[in-house]
Amino acid sequence: MTYLLLNIIHLAAAAFFIGGVFFEVMILSRAARQLDAATRERLSKAVGQRARKVMHWVVLALYGAGVGLAWHYRGVLKDPFTSSIGLLMSLKIVLALSILGHFLLVVFLMRTGRSTPARSRMIHLSVLSQMLLILFLAKAMFMLQL
Repeated sequence: MTYLLLNIIHLAAAAFFIGGVFFEVMILSRAARQLDAATRERLSKAVGQRARKVMHWVVLALYGAGVGLAWHYRGVLKDPFTSSIGLLMSLKIVLALSILGHFLLVVFLMRTGRSTPARSRMIHLSVLSQMLLILFLAKAMFMLQL
């Protein structure tokens, strides 16, 4: 797969992932408060079922293309402290692994019945914050010289 195609897949998947989390955290969770409990529960279940079907593919595309892109920069990543692009890319990778850990935590909490609205909100806020930082780092990789 070419670098350009990997980059397009990675950017599109990142946009879908960030947009989905942004929508859930900033819009849906606030709007759902205006609904009665039964309707809110049905909405949450329906959105959750659909999100799980779609987001698994989005995450697979995002991380798969990300690994392919990182492979392209394997020489720089071998010693990340010698260049700004290596350092910033390494930070992006650490944050991406943290987000993946959050994703796995959500799966675990849901399967064990330990998911609560408060936990879900905290995880979503953490993931959104980390994704925004990754966006900054992605732009900075090609603009900053450390």
